[in-house]
Amino acid sequence: MNRFKNIFQHYWSPYSTLILAGILSALYFGFTGAVWAVTGEFTRLGGEFLGIFGVDITGWAYFDMIHMDKTTWTRPDGWMIWGMFIGALIMILLSNNFKIRIPRQKRRYIQGLAGGIIAGFGARLAIGCNLAAFFTGVPQFSLHSWIFIIATGVGTYFGAKIVQMRWWKGKPVLMKGNAKPSAEKSKKKQPFIGGIIAVMYTALIVAFFATGHTLLGFGALFGAFFGILIERGQICFTSAFRDLWMLGRGTMAKAIIVGMAISSVLTIIVIAFYGIPPITQIAAPSTFIGGMLFGLGIVMASSCETGMMYRMMEGQVLYLTVFAGNIIGATFLAFAWDHLGIYNVLVASGAKMNLVDSIGPIGAIIATLVMLVVAYVIVIIREHNYHQGWKIKKGGKAHAGTNAS
Repeated sequence: MNRFKNIFQHYWSPYSTLILAGILSALYFGFTGAVWAVTGEFTRLGGEFLGIFGVDITGWAYFDMIHMDKTTWTRPDGWMIWGMFIGALIMILLSNNFKIRIPRQKRRYIQGLAGGIIAGFGARLAIGCNLAAFFTGVPQFSLHSWIFIIATGVGTYFGAKIVQMRWWKGKPVLMKGNAKPSAEKSKKKQPFIGGIIAVMYTALIVAFFATGHTLLGFGALFGAFFGILIERGQICFTSAFRDLWMLGRGTMAKAIIVGMAISSVLTIIVIAFYGIPPITQIAAPSTFIGGMLFGLGIVMASSCETGMMYRMMEGQVLYLTVFAGNIIGATFLAFAWDHLGIYNVLVASGAKMNLVDSIGPIGAIIATLVMLVVAYVIVIIREHNYHQGWKIKKGGKAHAGTNAS
């Protein structure tokens, strides 16, 4: 019984979930040659929506680059996305955590939509997001990931400043107390429904493998695993940065760094021993600008892509607007890429650079681990300085009085 409560009634340690995520992302790369990513598929979804409304996207350079073919239901990346939603939903239902939640301030819908648009545009401008240009980008040893991380840190810093402003927060809305608790019948139904969904989804995965659709099976399987982990660990890259800037709390940031370190070691083994080439993206001005926009947007929206996904499944209505914003922003970038000259101005001058190609597998893993250690130390220093400053701020008058006497 206690073990059951630990699994379903308590959230898991960020360290354990992110280490598992790092291991699984390396395994997924080894099995498929692809990485755990989401916003590329968001962009393809945007292209599919345009097609429904009669927009001809033939010849759009960005869609050609990200291989706009088939449908979301016949692409491994598509099932990665839907698997994450479904995996998160299953765990939420088994934990009795589903509840429709409506934001008290209506302005939150506009803020969520605007933040989602900015984040989606920035992510695809940098050709990645908190996964492909961050968590799974670093273990691919692509230089653009480090540029993106630094830029995201800058963007989230300014985003944290904005969301603390009075005009952004608005007036607090008071709610009447004595709300009726959830009906016991509903609490009993949730795990039952979650169990049914789990059985049906498992059957679908088995069917994919049995019918020779191996890549779809891997996408659906790993997507569900990732969905379970992000929900149970409450993994959100927004909170990692925002909490560091606003509260001096670095637990999530440190856990992400540890997860990337584990994934990097396993990924270099896959690259070195199995000959699978690492996935490398262009490092250009677009990488830094896109990273800053992404960081700004996720703080405005109160969530990155992974956080948005499990919060949507929890029943938080706000994150529907964040999801829509991500798709809109990513799709607009696909249009602006060649139609508005974004590629020529911000991307064309860049180049693909990978540490494995530049300094070899051993040099790449050593350099990556060193940089991750430096990042970990920076987080610790930030935590220490924040709390030291807080102590001085709280005790300043007392110290002044003591000195005066």
